[in-house]
Amino acid sequence: MKSGAAAIRAAIIDLDGTMLHTVPDFELALNGMRAEFGLAPITQQIIEPMVGKGSEKLIRDVLARDFDTDRIDAVFDAAMAAYQRHYLAINGERATLYPHVIEGLQALKDLGLRLACVTNKPVAFTQPLLAKKGLTPYFELVYGGDSFPRKKPDPMPLLQVCRDFDVEPARVVAIGDSSNDAEAARAAGCFVLSVPYGYNHGKPVQSINSDGIVGSLLEAAELISAHNKANS
Repeated sequence: MKSGAAAIRAAIIDLDGTMLHTVPDFELALNGMRAEFGLAPITQQIIEPMVGKGSEKLIRDVLARDFDTDRIDAVFDAAMAAYQRHYLAINGERATLYPHVIEGLQALKDLGLRLACVTNKPVAFTQPLLAKKGLTPYFELVYGGDSFPRKKPDPMPLLQVCRDFDVEPARVVAIGDSSNDAEAARAAGCFVLSVPYGYNHGKPVQSINSDGIVGSLLEAAELISAHNKANS
């Protein structure tokens, strides 16, 4: 992070691939949907690179393994409804916290930062999942991929958080696992930190245009603390 820059006052944190490993949940829900169309199950290794761009893109990518574009268009609404039904039934059942997430969130709060969770996951999935994993109390704001007309990598959700918190984007850091998070943060004028253990659409984290790679949310808090001390 840059010396001479403004101190950080808020953090916007991604969910899938950043706080929670959710691909096992996606596997259950997507294969439940596929079974209703007579399609064979697919593996977590196939699913993982598809995660992060919203449910609509996910369903289309999964169906594209077996159907052409016309067939996808014809069954899309039914497939989405089936996926949502299956996901709501198992939401959080197999998802697991990454190491040091709770400690990292607490450390960020202890620094006085205001926290928002911004994800491309539908908010109807996001809120119960955060609650089930004990993460809800850490966040003042939670926005999903359907909270606004545009989702990450568009900066719209991040800019809304800045307005809600009344904090300049230059005093906000986005923390995520993918290029979506970095592109949204850059366009909004925020700092961005990347974690190396997430999904990033199957691409190496080093390909992300970020201000640093941190091994955990706790390490992110330590870096932000050092930055704020140097720029207070």
